[in-house]
Amino acid sequence: MALTPDDVGRIAHLARLDLHDDERAAMLQQLNGFFSIVERMSAVDTSGVEPLYTPLSAVQAVELRLRDDAVTEGDERDANQRSAPAVEEGLFLVPKVIE
Repeated sequence: MALTPDDVGRIAHLARLDLHDDERAAMLQQLNGFFSIVERMSAVDTSGVEPLYTPLSAVQAVELRLRDDAVTEGDERDANQRSAPAVEEGLFLVPKVIE
């Protein structure tokens, strides 16, 4: 799928980019190069290949390193709400903004 200069102009407009003609030509070449790489990758037959959660698992056994689910901080609600203009029953009070 090759892009045209009009496609690049439309993309630049949507991205709110002000590209000059030489920048637009360079962008066209770069985008078409990118899409050619994507087309080559899409052509590769990957049926029967299990997805990897990390590239390292292709060469060695990798176990997930998960940390313990433990509380590391205490309850600091009172200290955090000390600078609030209005607090009631542990909740921040804010002015009504919708009528």
